[in-house]
Amino acid sequence: MLGDILLINDMHKEAAQAIYTYVEKDLKTKEERYRYVVGISGESGSGKSELAHALGKLLKEKHIRVKVIHTDNYYKIQPLLREEWRRNKGFDKIGIEEYDWIKIRKTIRDFKEEQECMIPCIDLIPEQVDKLLTDFSKIDLLIIDGLYAINAPDVDLRIFIDLTYHETKINQIIRLKEAMSDFRLAILEKEHQAVSSLKPKADLIVDKSYQVVTAEEHMQESS
Repeated sequence: MLGDILLINDMHKEAAQAIYTYVEKDLKTKEERYRYVVGISGESGSGKSELAHALGKLLKEKHIRVKVIHTDNYYKIQPLLREEWRRNKGFDKIGIEEYDWIKIRKTIRDFKEEQECMIPCIDLIPEQVDKLLTDFSKIDLLIIDGLYAINAPDVDLRIFIDLTYHETKINQIIRLKEAMSDFRLAILEKEHQAVSSLKPKADLIVDKSYQVVTAEEHMQESS
């Protein structure tokens, strides 16, 4: 998203380094020029974009050409119309199906096939959707982040940040992409329910202390 505020700090960089070890190991099992996709999901303010960019910069240092895609650009309803649409349609419509999964699948397919792709990109200042033309033939690895990113098909490594919107209020206030109100809090609760349903899909969990563990290790720690 254009105009987004990123708060990248040491915990994001350390988590990115830990994730890189898994990516590096997995890439060694793939054929040459394999089109690898990393997905990162989590609730609002959990650090999805910061982690995606920290990982992207680290991979770049390893001479891997990376593109970061924010799936929150793929809402069916444009930003200026979304609040009214949600008020009219009701809270039961808030969730995974608000994303345009046809466009997301096409973006991933174009990356896999090394094609040019027209990608939506929200400019947060005018709240309009622009279009970005990307040549995926020059990209080695795709990172997709967003509330429901790990629900996308053909993702090789799925990462879930296990922080709820209750635990990330400070980050939400600092970034303030949307004004905080009772209506916004109700939306965050519905998103919490939808995002939480994706946790079983994850390969790696970023826990509440921002340590990276496998899903199996996380399950053992929680039991």
